[in-house]
Amino acid sequence: MLISSKIYNGINGEVEIPGDKSISHRSIIIPSISNGVSEVSNILKSEDVLHTMSAFKQMGVKIEEVKDKIIIYGQGLNSLKEPSKEIYLGNSGTSARLLIGLLSSQNFISNLTGDISLSSRPMGRIMDPLNLMGAKIDSVDNKLPIRIFGQKLNPISYTVPVPSAQVKSGLILAALNTEGISKFIEKDITRDHTEIMLESFGANIDIKEENKYKHISIIGKKELTAKNINVPSDLSSSAFFIVACLINKNSKLTLKNININPSRNGILRALKKMKAKIDIKNKRFLNNEIVADLNIEYSKLEGVDLDKEMAKSMIDEYPILSIAASFAETPSIFRGLTELKIKESNRLELIYQNLIRCGVKSEVKDDDLYIYPNNEYSITDSNIITKFDHRIAMAFSVMGTRLNENLKILESECINTSFPNFFKSFNSVGGKLIE
Repeated sequence: MLISSKIYNGINGEVEIPGDKSISHRSIIIPSISNGVSEVSNILKSEDVLHTMSAFKQMGVKIEEVKDKIIIYGQGLNSLKEPSKEIYLGNSGTSARLLIGLLSSQNFISNLTGDISLSSRPMGRIMDPLNLMGAKIDSVDNKLPIRIFGQKLNPISYTVPVPSAQVKSGLILAALNTEGISKFIEKDITRDHTEIMLESFGANIDIKEENKYKHISIIGKKELTAKNINVPSDLSSSAFFIVACLINKNSKLTLKNININPSRNGILRALKKMKAKIDIKNKRFLNNEIVADLNIEYSKLEGVDLDKEMAKSMIDEYPILSIAASFAETPSIFRGLTELKIKESNRLELIYQNLIRCGVKSEVKDDDLYIYPNNEYSITDSNIITKFDHRIAMAFSVMGTRLNENLKILESECINTSFPNFFKSFNSVGGKLIE
């Protein structure tokens, strides 16, 4: 449990944000099925990413940790070996959905398991299109545990029905080892880290836009060539520090080398709409990803009405955006938050329940969240329920910086799934978190 206390002197200084979580997963997966040696710098060593790394070690990939780098010795698309025991993925939905796709086209049987939270999350959204490709996957109610009978797949043309980078990426990974041309049509923008990395590794992948839809074509069986990767810092992890700075007087903060990929920078665009003082400087490319340095300072935020299109580029950031909205001058409405219900927890319900505990008037109507801020909040229950959701835990740690009564962040160890040094980093710039 963490105790989050009010701060009086602001959030100030420079924070070193860990490597991007999404890119870190892919920085293990793609080099592991490439030919040659890849050196990965600034990888996020969180529980989720370490589960991905462990999975590939179980499948025979040589992975070494040398100083601050991960060195991966890939031997090609079909070099993975059948694991001797089940692959445990903890709470990592990214690991699960990407591996389901990848392992469906291998030539061995594998079993994927996870913790209670991951085992409650829907996997049908990736299993259904894989079944159309001829995959053989056994599970109960389309949830983990899952048994995958790897075999030769057939290429398909498929329109991805949900805005999910995990589903899209799982299908792309399956198509890499499938003879012929697989085509995937994406109606809604999602993170494109898989496509960007595969292009740099020499995959036979073509991406174009037609009628406002993204069309991805993969010619399978093309071997990948190893590349070195420098993982940029994670915008989702940065968001907690950005909002803490924005809502606390006398705050100025600098964050460097932050990934601002257009497919996931919705949090910055949303905060700009709220009149946040965020200066984006020194834009540049790092491994074909756009990165920049951010200068942030305390701002008088205004409420905002965000339509469901915004959710497609920032679904993970709504917990911390809700904290920003709680201290704005006017109400906010966040629309179309369906995907929040099937994350590590029902995040929409948890945001609402915990805002009420903190004295913030809010409502959920269908899939829309309404937040009505005021100047002073009277806490009705200081216990923040996280249900082991790391983003809820970190968001309400930031909430505690503005309240007159300490918040108790329950099950706070879940933060280790994405940001192991959050406690230390937050306190280094003025936060008051007590373990």
